[in-house]
Amino acid sequence: MHQFETEAYQKGFKYIAGVDEAGRGPLAGPVVSAAVILPERFTHPDINDSKKLTPKKRDQVYDVVLQSALAVGTGICSPREIDRYNILQAALLSMKRAAERLSPCPDFLLIDGKFTIDSDLDQQAVIKGDSKSISIAAASIVAKVTRDRIMAKLHETYPEYNFIGHKGYPTKAHKAAILEFGPCPAHRQTFKGIKEVV
Repeated sequence: MHQFETEAYQKGFKYIAGVDEAGRGPLAGPVVSAAVILPERFTHPDINDSKKLTPKKRDQVYDVVLQSALAVGTGICSPREIDRYNILQAALLSMKRAAERLSPCPDFLLIDGKFTIDSDLDQQAVIKGDSKSISIAAASIVAKVTRDRIMAKLHETYPEYNFIGHKGYPTKAHKAAILEFGPCPAHRQTFKGIKEVV
């Protein structure tokens, strides 16, 4: 989990940030990214791909990351921005926003996936990075927990959709609620399953 960070340190970079997003697949809610700079050689046995952790464990490791990191930044793109730009561009924009909120400013970015972001910073895309890089894994946990908490708040406003249960993903129950109640402002109007109903 330290290979990419070690290579970057060996090249002379000092502040290496892992960047990841959560929420590309749902029909509702924002896409949320996080950027995390961990101390050099920092390790923790539970920092891994957020999808491999239980919600309770994610919350615990989220607290560890916030307490241990040199810097944490988050970036959000709203459902309207997703509709305007498309989900890939919105995800990359949310990653850019997360990286720009880091202090100290990173000098190297490790980006989960196959695309880099619009930035002058040196960066490297890492496919399946959340299971290969501790920095990206930490970012995946922060992004996932942050997004889940946003969806819990949206559940309070729109309880009929049960966002707290499925987090906006296209479950059978969620799709049935959309047909019964119609889309709400948290839904992504251009997504299949929503645009047919609008």
